[in-house]
Amino acid sequence: MSQLELDQFDSTVHLRLIKREDNSDLRDVYVDSIQSQAPSFYNNSQIEAWAGLANLPSFFERPFDEGTGWALIKRNKIEAFALRYPLDRLALLYCRGRSSRKGFANMLLERIEFDCAEEGIQFLSTEASLLSYSLLIRRGWVEKSIEKIEIAGISFDRYRMFKRL
Repeated sequence: MSQLELDQFDSTVHLRLIKREDNSDLRDVYVDSIQSQAPSFYNNSQIEAWAGLANLPSFFERPFDEGTGWALIKRNKIEAFALRYPLDRLALLYCRGRSSRKGFANMLLERIEFDCAEEGIQFLSTEASLLSYSLLIRRGWVEKSIEKIEIAGISFDRYRMFKRL
């Protein structure tokens, strides 16, 4: 969904660059996204471990300090965000449960992909969860491999993916 389409749909929705002061709100979106949407894909132990990463100060600091991204604002609240770190990698893409399935993640991805193309980046990579996997496939991303990771001793599968821009 383009910005124009969203403007016609809801004039209270817009994108803006992520600011350092957004850190707390972005953590809230991250946890909300996992707790509200992951139960369809993950068990309680996985959800608890994954959401718990938000409590680690180092988890967000480096991507926020050295990366770049966009927050989707609706009625003056951050409802979703996408962050690149490093600049050729989609590091974080999260949307509150109440705002999921409204085209917001698509809007953020369009902007991230546009920025990369403008910067001369030819490929964008990511490690996707089951939450974002099908969206990325629909947007032309390609699965490169499946890998197993552990978070707090709990096993997860995630998908290494890329997109040619």
